[in-house]
Amino acid sequence: MDIQALPGETVRSAGPGVIGYAGELAGRGVVTVIHPDGLRTTYLPVRASVRPGQAVESGTPLGAAENLPGHCPVPCLHWGLLRGSAYLDPLLLLGFGQVRLLPTADRAAA
Repeated sequence: MDIQALPGETVRSAGPGVIGYAGELAGRGVVTVIHPDGLRTTYLPVRASVRPGQAVESGTPLGAAENLPGHCPVPCLHWGLLRGSAYLDPLLLLGFGQVRLLPTADRAAA
């Protein structure tokens, strides 16, 4: 999920857990939080202010959003949710349920 975020804006943990990774990966800053329920959240591009093994709570600052020119039309944060190697919809953590993309009216009539 892409969330508009200005460079320097504080990025916070979606839930309690332990930092699994905090550093550069493929030229961008990445932070991963391992949650006690077997879920993992990822945040990028982020200049990390946490370190691997550090315990965090919901809302704990993880670092600052970075601008990575060319990857999105506006500066943004990529927020991911995984169980094992399967990507899930991070909106599930907020109680919004599964996102479904529907055809546009023009395509539905065709």
